[in-house]
Amino acid sequence: MHTHKSVRERFFHALGFEVLAIAICAPLGAWLLGYSLGHIGLLTLMISLVAMSWNMVFNVIFDRTQRRLGFDRTLVARAIHAVIFEVGLLLAVVPLAAWWLNIGLWEAFVLDIGIALFFLPYTFVFNWTYDHLRARFVARKARSAQA
Repeated sequence: MHTHKSVRERFFHALGFEVLAIAICAPLGAWLLGYSLGHIGLLTLMISLVAMSWNMVFNVIFDRTQRRLGFDRTLVARAIHAVIFEVGLLLAVVPLAAWWLNIGLWEAFVLDIGIALFFLPYTFVFNWTYDHLRARFVARKARSAQA
């Protein structure tokens, strides 16, 4: 599978991931946590910016690792991808959430575990779907170039 992605595609991938996540998480978080949509919406946006940056860096590393080790993007590879991504994000988000919500690190950690329980399958499904849609697009583009 063709794994080279331009910076533009990386940005599109990360932006799509984050916009959909914000659309789901901001209203759900406000409802579940009892904060205003604006307060949780701003936290969600801050987390999104951190996550988008991490997403772009992490996926470049993932692609390089795939090229170096020569593995396919199987369900297992995508599951491992999602877990490692979420662990890295957890290390950045817990202090941010604790500060913004004026709660302790433990409470922020528990909150982030709840968020990760949403994002782990979300990350997996989003990227698995993206891989398949991208493969179709690349194949169609290659057929058009040959015609």
